[in-house]
Amino acid sequence: MNMSSNLNYTQTGDYLLPNLTLNQPRKPLGKYGRLRRTYLKEQRPVLYHTMLMNGSLYPHLTEVEQNAAAMKEHLMTELLAKNPAPDKEKHQMQWVQHMNSLKAQAEELVLTELIYS
Repeated sequence: MNMSSNLNYTQTGDYLLPNLTLNQPRKPLGKYGRLRRTYLKEQRPVLYHTMLMNGSLYPHLTEVEQNAAAMKEHLMTELLAKNPAPDKEKHQMQWVQHMNSLKAQAEELVLTELIYS
């Protein structure tokens, strides 16, 4: 049987199955890439499968990962400039609480704007 595409097929019983390979990155996805992949898979399945089949999924996830990390770092810098932390030497617990609060704010913005959109 002649298929008009660049794919090779393997006969499996009565079926011809395409020999597909995924272009996955050499390094594993980070937190934001995995969150984005889960979001696409569960909330945007048609887009997820289209990107998976045309090979654009993993480059997209890698780009989201890099953008999210850069955005979080930038937001932390901005938030810290607007809301200076207490002296770390004198008030360690307050400093940790303050930094965790800023981190949570930055994380929420990253998730809202890059991951779940």
